[in-house]
Amino acid sequence: RAVSVPELTQQIFDPRNMMAAADFRNGRYLTCSAIFRGKVSMKEVEDQIRNVQNRNPAYFVEWIPNNVQTALCSIPPKGLKMSSTFVGNSTSIQELFKRVGDQFSAMFRRKAFLHWYTSEGMDEMEFTEAEFNMNDLV
Repeated sequence: RAVSVPELTQQIFDPRNMMAAADFRNGRYLTCSAIFRGKVSMKEVEDQIRNVQNRNPAYFVEWIPNNVQTALCSIPPKGLKMSSTFVGNSTSIQELFKRVGDQFSAMFRRKAFLHWYTSEGMDEMEFTEAEFNMNDLV
């Protein structure tokens, strides 16, 4: 089944299609890039991205103008008529960092699996420092 540019645009912003386990509707995009491949009109791509930004202004920071980059490669991927790829820098990634940090803290308090690393020459202080660095991101 052939997909259209509006369909691909909707799919690239759909949280179910993201590779990180965070809900990007809870954050704001600082910058992002949408790359389309295949026989696609650049004007249609730009219009669709602009529509997404106009319909969902709360998802994009206003203090970075033109924060969505679009690119087009006219050669489609093998077996498809067109495809798209999305890379986004969103503040919602802090959800993931917080969740992983909480899980790490719980395991580190119990010293779970720590012996595997200390036996290879790592020091417990390295883990403490990594935990502080992770918490600084959140």
